[in-house]
Amino acid sequence: MTIDYNRCMNDSIRHLDKRFSVLRPLVGTKRPPKGWIRAIRDALGMTSAQFARRMNVVQSSATELEQAEARDGITLKRLERAAEALGCRVVYALVPEKPLSEIVRARAERIADKQLASVEHTMHLENQGVPDKKARAELWQRTIDELLRNPSRLWDEE
Repeated sequence: MTIDYNRCMNDSIRHLDKRFSVLRPLVGTKRPPKGWIRAIRDALGMTSAQFARRMNVVQSSATELEQAEARDGITLKRLERAAEALGCRVVYALVPEKPLSEIVRARAERIADKQLASVEHTMHLENQGVPDKKARAELWQRTIDELLRNPSRLWDEE
């Protein structure tokens, strides 16, 4: 039995795009200036000493943890531990700025544009006719289709 890699990849992209669509509205959410840990702790009315006890650390360690988060220096493990002490959960995700299907398609189009520009330049130097707009559009689409059939080729060049 042969696996259709392109179909599997497209199914994977569709599945991820669907999951990301729920998260995408959160992308613009800014972390509070003093960090989520401090904001949630304050909202709960929990002192830093109480927070430290719940984490089973000394108060200075709890304060350092809050400061580390505020300056982007916290590990996921430490963040999860703090979240647990606050009755929260860490939700970790990389959320693409656009749907993956759009990213892949745009990348394929950009590469097709570059490849066709190179071919057209070579044809011009050799005094050969440049294909008409319809022929160029068909070649462009075939190039994109080929790139999408072999998606690893999309990321070979910058």
